[in-house]
Amino acid sequence: MRRKINVIQDDIDRGFAHHQDKSFDFVILNKTLQVTKNPVLVAKEAVRVGKKAIVSFPNFAHYSTRLKLLFSGRAPKTKDLPFEWYNTPNIRVLSIKDFLYFCKENNFLIEQEYFFTEGAILPSFFFRQVEIANLFSPYALFVLKSKT
Repeated sequence: MRRKINVIQDDIDRGFAHHQDKSFDFVILNKTLQVTKNPVLVAKEAVRVGKKAIVSFPNFAHYSTRLKLLFSGRAPKTKDLPFEWYNTPNIRVLSIKDFLYFCKENNFLIEQEYFFTEGAILPSFFFRQVEIANLFSPYALFVLKSKT
């Protein structure tokens, strides 16, 4: 906003009915989808009003999260999920594999995908199999657009 870029902040759980199709270049859902009441509506609206949607989320299936749950028997806390189960803004937790299934079921085209670890982007050749990304990447980012 300091650079005079038009930004709109809105309650996305209500959808974007007041915006026309493809009226924005990008809709950014940064650590947002998992805190919405209706992620399907939010994602569909994002790719409707934006030419592309950027969706990022903490990966609950990362090996450190799995190990914390296994050994402590409690809901794990991580850098990206630092809350107790009772005070988290996250309504849901998801994995990279869950998100890929979500995209397929809802006809979202994944244009690009990025997997991160400790501030670095992991090389895409490392993730030829979803299971590897799901296990070793604590954070993921996808660029989506509608198939229609």
